[in-house]
Amino acid sequence: MAETKRHRRGSRLLVGLVIVATPALGAGLYWFQPWKLWQNDAVHEALPAAPSSVSSAVPGPASANGGSPAPAAQAGPKTVAQGSLISHEHTTTGTAKVVRLPDGSHTLRLENLDTSNGPDLRVWLSDAPVKEGAAGWRVFDDGKYVSLGKLKGNRGDQNYEIPADVNTADYSSVTIWCARFDVSFGAAALGAV
Repeated sequence: MAETKRHRRGSRLLVGLVIVATPALGAGLYWFQPWKLWQNDAVHEALPAAPSSVSSAVPGPASANGGSPAPAAQAGPKTVAQGSLISHEHTTTGTAKVVRLPDGSHTLRLENLDTSNGPDLRVWLSDAPVKEGAAGWRVFDDGKYVSLGKLKGNRGDQNYEIPADVNTADYSSVTIWCARFDVSFGAAALGAV
């Protein structure tokens, strides 16, 4: 009889543990999303082209036959700042570039990006200095930063439009930021070109 009571108590304890553990396991899987460590999302975007509405005619001397001014060569995209990505929480490589487009707008371009996938990854411009190792993992939300959106893919070449009201000179670095855990996967100091 005592054996049966112990068996029932043990069964109830096991059922109780399963009832508590199942939601906790589900929440943990949702929060950490460990399967993303084995998934790769490659994105291969071309650098944005010059808009066709940009006029290439420049006032100046008329052509030899007395016609309208000769069109000037249209300037292409120009890299104004760049840096190499270093690893923080996860191994991260590639190049970050701030590119001025012919229409005067700016784009952040990540080239040859290779990092781990993860939950809620964002691309941020920041005024924080890039520090090596664990000392640099959590500095990017301490000061001024602007989110350029979700990371499109953990590999490849991709572009992020920089809003017109953002002065790129105010930001000295870029980070692949995990908003879920407030940690940098990797970052680059942006130096003028």
